[in-house]
Amino acid sequence: MNKKYQFESERLGFRFWNTGDQLPFFKMNADSKVMEFFPKTLSREESDAFIEKINAHFERYGYGLWAVELKSTREFMGFIGFHTATFEAEFTPCVEIGWRLDQRFWNKGYATEGAKKCLEVGFEQLKMDNVYSFTAKLNRPSIKVMEKIGLKYQGNFFHPNIDIDHPLRCHVLYKIDREAY
Repeated sequence: MNKKYQFESERLGFRFWNTGDQLPFFKMNADSKVMEFFPKTLSREESDAFIEKINAHFERYGYGLWAVELKSTREFMGFIGFHTATFEAEFTPCVEIGWRLDQRFWNKGYATEGAKKCLEVGFEQLKMDNVYSFTAKLNRPSIKVMEKIGLKYQGNFFHPNIDIDHPLRCHVLYKIDREAY
């Protein structure tokens, strides 16, 4: 294994974030297609602040949203990993698995491959009991990934941090526990 990575899957390397990630991450977060199922694109300042939040999450919990590279080219692809969701809902606080990849890396199985590897790390090394995932009900691509990695549909909910009349407010909730993994 490459010492640069925390862990690897067949094609992906998972690592901590570095300053070289800021510009490609901002470009990805400013892409309206990448951010289609989020309330808005992010400014440079918001994108940089997001990296700071990710790093603080690693400090606090020992896991987080890993920066992901394509091992064959060392290109920054985006993130895949875990986040502790704390907004007000019946299922929170919870560990959420999520991903965001630059669209150059879509439709190649990378999100599924990376999320499966993260679940392996989460259940086998981090000893998580269960993992949730949620997204806007309109986000079919992410829902397909959730299903491919073994998460099961739990129902719908209205995301409390999205405006009441916003078309992305209705979310789907998926979950997997250690026994089902």
